Amino acid sequence: MIVAVNLSKEKLVWVLLRLSMSAIFLWAFFDKVFGLGFATSPEKAWLSGGSPTTGFLKFATYGPFKPFFEGLAGNVWIDWTFMLGLLLLGTALLLGIVMRLAAYVGTLLMLLMWLSLFPPKNNPLIDEHIIYALVFWGLYFSKSGEIWGLRKWWSKTSLVKKFPFLE
Repeated sequence: MIVAVNLSKEKLVWVLLRLSMSAIFLWAFFDKVFGLGFATSPEKAWLSGGSPTTGFLKFATYGPFKPFFEGLAGNVWIDWTFMLGLLLLGTALLLGIVMRLAAYVGTLLMLLMWLSLFPPKNNPLIDEHIIYALVFWGLYFSKSGEIWGLRKWWSKTSLVKKFPFLE
């Protein structure tokens, strides 16, 4: 891990934003897996046989796309895709690696969640999901993974040289 002594305020903000976003996604993952009692009660935990997507997709969605998203509720492949997305996004952000792919996947996840709640209740177009999608790209372009992260090392690996989308 790289520790920088003379960080600009801008770089510090991007690094703290990256680590905070990581905490959001990893917390959501662990809460849904174990039912830590915040968004997910223990009896609805994934390990207890609950579906991590059913509550939101079945009961929280609204708007013109509601029927589509309700139809996805409880599907095993949706649960696995969603949970892997949370885990991998949180881990990528924590380590500062695979940031380009995290930006694409995070943007897709945020746009799907935005569509499931369209139109937003407090603004005709913009809500936190759109802001988070923009933050993913800011984190990638700011190269925040180079500070308190493994991006410099990661970008020099033979795997990334062979598959640049993993940068």
